[in-house]
Parts: sequence; structure tokens; C-alpha cells
Amino acid sequence: MSRPSSSRWRSLRQQPWQRGWDCARRPGSCPGLSTSAHREPLECRDMVLQNALYTGDLAGVQRHFSERAEVNLVIHTQSSDLRWTSQKWGLWSLTYQQELTTPLHITASRGYLDCLRHLLLRGADVDLAPGGQTALHAACAAGTTECARLLLSFGADPEAVSEEGFQPLHLCRSPGSAECAALLLRQGASVNARSEEEEDSPLHVAARLGLAGHVQLLLSWGADPTARNAEGQTPLNAACAQAHPPQAAGDYFAVCLRLLDAGACVDAGDRDLQRPLHHACKTANHRVVALLLSRGASVNRMSYSGNTPLHDVLQRAAYQLQHQPELTVRHLLNHGAVRVWPGALLKVLRYCHTSPRCIEVLLNCYERVPVSAEWAEAVPEKVLQEHQRFFQSLFALAQSPRTLQHLARCALRSHLEGRLLQALPKLRLPPLLQEFLLLRFEDVLY
Repeated sequence: MSRPSSSRWRSLRQQPWQRGWDCARRPGSCPGLSTSAHREPLECRDMVLQNALYTGDLAGVQRHFSERAEVNLVIHTQSSDLRWTSQKWGLWSLTYQQELTTPLHITASRGYLDCLRHLLLRGADVDLAPGGQTALHAACAAGTTECARLLLSFGADPEAVSEEGFQPLHLCRSPGSAECAALLLRQGASVNARSEEEEDSPLHVAARLGLAGHVQLLLSWGADPTARNAEGQTPLNAACAQAHPPQAAGDYFAVCLRLLDAGACVDAGDRDLQRPLHHACKTANHRVVALLLSRGASVNRMSYSGNTPLHDVLQRAAYQLQHQPELTVRHLLNHGAVRVWPGALLKVLRYCHTSPRCIEVLLNCYERVPVSAEWAEAVPEKVLQEHQRFFQSLFALAQSPRTLQHLARCALRSHLEGRLLQALPKLRLPPLLQEFLLLRFEDVLY
């Protein structure tokens, strides 16, 4: 079985499928149109036949695809993607993109196993790809494991390349597609295959989507955790950079843990010199940030733009409130992050006023805070009312010094700069005092 290349699929899509073979009638009623009679697929516009395929009507499929019927048909379908198209008189409009599919793709992607088997037994071309991808791509994308198994048993190429440059293994992108990935690997699919444009490996894809099970499977088959894509990202970079809802934070933590245990470089920089810690701070996943720091991530390394991880989280705190960005800020400061220049604290207030705890934990690292009248003007009235007690305590620092207890905390933290977490267990301090030293949240400034 030859490997379908993306250039092959592009040429296939450019062929005029009709060429006089337009089969608007039921294929079974067209005498002499068998698979062996013509190499080129025929276009089918028979809505009755299409309905049988899309609904998984086995009896209907068997009736339409009899022994004398052409089975390699092309069907025009409407995708869910909109694109701009030019109409008459130079007008442009948004229309749904037209795609090409086949009976094999339809049944494989919908899990209609019996219909798929019938088509294959009737001689359907298992690697036909008029729309740019094979039926195996479609089955893997949909996570229809038994259909993928059947296609592979009929000789489907596990390394077929789609028009977009993806192999089927790259399209195993849902939690339910893990078994499809395992099938492909057992059939010889390369675990480190690269997509054509992004140069992503399947491990990059799985890590970016937070698929911990897929990551573990791919690593067990020898996936390279240090591989870099076209942007210079490793799978760890890809996982840390992906924005995700709070409920998925645990999945991304599990992915990062597996990658680090497998030998991923904790400080690997991409083309912009952004490291996993920079990316994790932008997404404010505090569990991943803590993990990276515990594995030796450099807390003060700068990206190409000159940002440290602390800069990244402070700049995005207002957009990541559900992720509790204050926890990320605290982790960084307790691991020795260089503090913001005092003259820039007003700018931080403008960025982070919707997250008072970010302000609190940062200001609790300073002996003195240069509060002025401008500070009150930087906070909207609505936010002032919502967090009245905190902001009153903040603005009061303009007239009164910090408490002696706070000054003692600053002195001890300054003395243990960069060694705080290692030294703290040896100090044998009471738990409450330890928490205070580690910038416990109190929602007020003293």
C-alpha cells in the first residue's frame, strides 16, 4: 500500500470529478458502473442514498451498494467552517465551505461498523481521499475505534498524510481516541511523525490538548519528550502554553508531570526564548507553576521580549481570575522572583486591581510602598466598593509605616533570598508563623 502524500490529495481535489460521470441517479440503477469499470470515483447526488449513509441504515446501504453498484463515490457536503467567497458584481459573502467525502468516510466517522464493512467487502478503496484525508483519518478524529480497527484490517495506511499534512495519529485528539492511537502504533505508525507545516509530533498534539492518557501511551512507545516543532516548542512548552478552563488544570498538571518524568527539559526555550514557566504563568496554572519550580525551572529567566515569569502573570492576572493568579504570584516570589521596581507598582495596580490578592502578595515583599494620590485614581469605583477593606488599608500606607511584624518578615525573607523554601524547615517555626513568612493571604495590608 503506497503512502498517500499531501501533494497527491491536492491533485485529487483539483480533478474534475464529474467528467461526464455525474451519477445523479441511484448507483445501483446505473448498469455497468462497478468498481473495476472506472478508476475515478463518481459523484453521487442521490439524497436517498446519502440519507442511508448518514443514518447508518444498513438495509438501505446494502440495497444501494449491490454487487454491480459503484462503491467509490464522491459526495459534496457542507462543512461547519465559514469562508469569504466572491459573488456576482464583485460582492463578497460568507458561505459554508464545500467539502468532498465518500461513503467510507461517512460510515467510518459515525461509527456505522456494519455499513463500513459492507462497503469494504464491496471493494471500496480504503485509502481514497478526495476531500484531503482518508477514512482512517476520519475514524481517528471521531474516535470510532472499531471502525479504525476494521479499516486497518483492510489495509488502510496508518501513516497516510492528509492534505493538511497530518497523519491519523495526529488526529487522535479526543479522550475517546486513545485506543485508536494504540491501534495505529501497533500497525506501525511512527510515534514521532511530524506534521508538514507545524512540525508537531503526536506528543505535541496530545500535550497541547491536555490528554494525559495519550501522552502516557505515546511515551511508552518511545515518543521524544525533547522534540521541537517549527516554533521551537517542546511538548512541555506546548502543554504549558495552551489556555484552558480551570476544570482542565488537573489534566495539564498530569501531562506536565509525565513529560518531566520522561526527561523533558524544564527550561527549554522556544524561538522567542519563552520557557515552560513563562507559558504556565501566562495561563496562570499555579499547580503547573509549582511543579516546574520544584523541578528547577529558572524563576528569573527573561524571554526575548524581556519579560520574566512574574511579569507574564501580572500582565494577564485580570484575564485569569478563575485560575487564582495570586497563587502563581506567591509561588514565584517564594522561589526568589525578582520584585517589581517600586516605581512600577502603580502600573501593576492598573493591571491587577481586579485581583486584590495579587496586589497584596506583591506589596507584602516591600518594606515601604510609594503610595500616592494617583493610586486611588487608578482603581475604578466599582472595584473600590467591592474590595473596600483591602483598598482602604492600601491607601492608608501613604500616611503610616508598615507594622513591625511585617518589617521582620521582610528582613528574614531578604536574608534568605533564593533559599527561603530550603531553609524554612530548619527554622522550626510554628505553622502560623511559617504561613505568614510565606505570604499568607489576609485580604488586608498592615
